Amino acid sequence: MGRHFLTTVLVALLTVGLGALPTSSEAQNPKQSMRIGLIAYGEGAMGPHLYRSLIEGLRKQGYIEGRNLVVERRYADAHFERVAVIAKELADLKLDAILTTCTPTTRAMRAVSQGTPLVMAAVSDPVGQGLISSYSHPGGNITGTASQFEDLMAKMFGQFREAVPEVASMAVIHNPRNPVHKGFLEHIETTARPMNVTLTPFTISRPDDVVPAFDGIRRGGMGAVLVLPDDPVLFNMRRRIVEQLTAHRLPSFFGIREAVEEGGLMSYGESLRHSYFRTAYYLDRIAKGVKPEELPVEQPTKFELIINLKTAQALGLTISNTLLAAADEIVE
Repeated sequence: MGRHFLTTVLVALLTVGLGALPTSSEAQNPKQSMRIGLIAYGEGAMGPHLYRSLIEGLRKQGYIEGRNLVVERRYADAHFERVAVIAKELADLKLDAILTTCTPTTRAMRAVSQGTPLVMAAVSDPVGQGLISSYSHPGGNITGTASQFEDLMAKMFGQFREAVPEVASMAVIHNPRNPVHKGFLEHIETTARPMNVTLTPFTISRPDDVVPAFDGIRRGGMGAVLVLPDDPVLFNMRRRIVEQLTAHRLPSFFGIREAVEEGGLMSYGESLRHSYFRTAYYLDRIAKGVKPEELPVEQPTKFELIINLKTAQALGLTISNTLLAAADEIVE
């Protein structure tokens, strides 16, 4: 009886144990690996540091390129008209998911996605744009991380105003082809009006616009420049813009720290590195079968004020102790 009982228990344990092991077909299940797409305005519009953050996040989730991860990258080579073309290329590949890196690429990808899950990185006002139904219940095939620049315009402008209190006229660089910039301009104009600051918009939507825009800023006698955030064109050309700012000795404010690292004066906004790192969580969940509509869109909770003290000194500006104390990082 005892020997028979032990044999029965042993067989039962072996059966349970073998059932817990993956079968050969399960071991080759596509959900154990991932094939994703990435669409960006240009390599510079994303930046290698952001791609590294994405790959680091994916590695933390257990995905390594060349082993169980394939990333199909498509860049528009700094041509807006190519965004729709490369969006269609990615849609036709029938990938597990596609990472979109800005408002224009998200909108283009949605138009041709054919139901492929889309994970956006730091896109502004996705509800207002109609990309998702709500942050908690996005609906459709889009989820990911959102920025909150639409809610930060007043604070951004206030910080810049504190740094350059004597300036009465400012240039605002925007891209009219970016649907969120119209709202950004309205927010800033509402904030600037009671401060008696005159704002003049200047357009940059392609590389050839940079020099003419700054020629206009010089002729208009603008005392400072604010560059609107969440735009792949302006992100891609941040170095050229900073070169013009330096040449014309103009204080500047951005929504991205990357421009301040290049020599801009100040920036306030979320960490794009963190946002791209977080998209790996969404890509992993989708690869494991979770639908985008079931994944709430994440909004940033921490924002960084970055000040380039070296640039301030070169411009002859004295940054107040209040701003310096509030800064998350000072570039010297």
